[in-house]
Amino acid sequence: MNGKGPEDARDPAAPPALEWKFAQVFGERTAGEEVQEVDIISAIEFDKSGDHLATGDRGGRVVLFERTDVRAHGCRRDLERLDYPVSRHPEFRYQTEFQSHEPEFDYLKSLEIEEKINKIRWCQTANSALFLLSTNDKTIKFWKVQEKKVKRISEMNLDPSQAGGNDSSASSSTAGPRACLPNGGCSYNYMCNDFSFPPGGFPSLRLPVVVAGQETSLVAKCRRIYAHAHDYHINSISNNSDGETFISADDLRINLWNLEISNQSFNIVDVKPANMEDLTEVITSAEFHPTHCNTLAYSSSKGSIRLLDLRQSALCDNHSQLFEEHEASSSRSFFTEIIASISDIKFGKDGRHILSRDYMTLKLWDINMDSRPVATFQVHEYLRPKLCDLYENDSIFDKFECCLSGDGLRVATGSYSNLFRVFGCVAGSTEAMTLEASKNPMRHQKMLWWRRSYK
Repeated sequence: MNGKGPEDARDPAAPPALEWKFAQVFGERTAGEEVQEVDIISAIEFDKSGDHLATGDRGGRVVLFERTDVRAHGCRRDLERLDYPVSRHPEFRYQTEFQSHEPEFDYLKSLEIEEKINKIRWCQTANSALFLLSTNDKTIKFWKVQEKKVKRISEMNLDPSQAGGNDSSASSSTAGPRACLPNGGCSYNYMCNDFSFPPGGFPSLRLPVVVAGQETSLVAKCRRIYAHAHDYHINSISNNSDGETFISADDLRINLWNLEISNQSFNIVDVKPANMEDLTEVITSAEFHPTHCNTLAYSSSKGSIRLLDLRQSALCDNHSQLFEEHEASSSRSFFTEIIASISDIKFGKDGRHILSRDYMTLKLWDINMDSRPVATFQVHEYLRPKLCDLYENDSIFDKFECCLSGDGLRVATGSYSNLFRVFGCVAGSTEAMTLEASKNPMRHQKMLWWRRSYK
C-alpha cells in the first residue's frame, strides 16, 4: 500500500488524511490455487531503514525482500534531507529465502515443536551484511545474510588429453578410476591399490589460467542458536539499542541475552508463582525502549503495562511504572478481563509513547502519565454485542498486532475480514480509516468518526 496526503479541510493543525493505493503484492496465487498451510505468513518485519522486508511463514522459512526504487533515486535519507519528491511508490523485489527452523520433538515433555516463525527482528548491519533474529516457540536463531562471490574458470593451460602425458596407454594403465570435474579436469583416484606414478612423473600440470566474471549470490548462515531457555512458548523478542543484547519473553519469564553468547541468558522477569494455582496473569508481549538501553516494557493478560529499569536490580520483580486503566465496576462483565488482555505493545520512535492493543481497542500511553491513556481508539466496537458468540468459538482469544508510523502521526492495527484500521493520533485529528488488504483498498473504506477520548 502507498499513502499520499491530499488536502484536508477538517483541522488545520492535524496532518492531512492519507490516500491509500495498491502498490505491490508478493506471492500472489493463481485462480483456484489452494493455499498450503506451510505457506501462510506468520511474521513480518521491516528493518529500521525501510529498505528491507523479512517475512516468516508456518513452514519455518524466512523470505527477504529489498527495496529497489531508492537505488535509482539515491539514498532515501539524502532525498528526505533535500526534500526531494519521489513520484513513485516504494518497490520491493525478492532477495533470498532460507529455512530458518525445522519441526522438532521434545522427548522429555513428549511435545511437538512447530517450525512456524513467531517473530522476526532485524539487527544492526555491519560490512554490508544483514543480520536478523528469528524464533519459533522454543528456539531463537541469529542469522547473517551476505553476498558471496563465486569465480568460474573459463580456460585451462592444457587440454584434458595433454594433462597426463603423450603416452595415453601408459597413463590409462597406471591411473585408477577418474571422474570429470566441472572445470574440465579429471580427478584420479590415487588411493587405489594398483596405482603407481609413471617413470619420471607427470610431464605437465593442468592449471586454470583465465577466470570468468564473478557471480554473486546471497548466502544465509546461522551464527548462533539460543535454545533451552524457555519452558513456555516464546511470544516476543526485542533488540536492545546497545546493539549487543536482546530479550525473549514467554508467558512467565523474560530472559536477557548477549548476541555473542548462546549458551547463557539472564532471567530478568519471573512472574511464576510458587503454586501455579495462584497464577492470575501472564506476560503477553515485551519490548526494549528504542533509545534507552536500560529500559523495557512488558504487557500482561490483565491489561496492564509495566515499565522496567535494568539499573535497579538484576531481577526486575518491581516495576518502575505501571500503566493500567481501571474500568468502572458498574460496566464490568464476564468478558471484561478477557478483552482487556493486551496482545501487543510498541514503543513510539521518540520513546515517549507506548501503543497497546487489546481485543477491542488501541490505546496510546504517555510514559509521563501512567493513570490513563492519552488516546483510545475503538477498533471494532460493532463486535461488542456478539462477545458471547465470539467466546463460544474462541475468537475472543484472537491476537492482533499494532504499529506506529515513523513520524508518530498515525497508528494502525488489523481486524477481521482482511481489514486493517488506521487512526490519526495527534491531538485534534479525526482521521479514522478502514481499509482492505487487497488490490482495491478503498473498496471497504469507511471514513468513520470513531469515538475517541483525549484525556
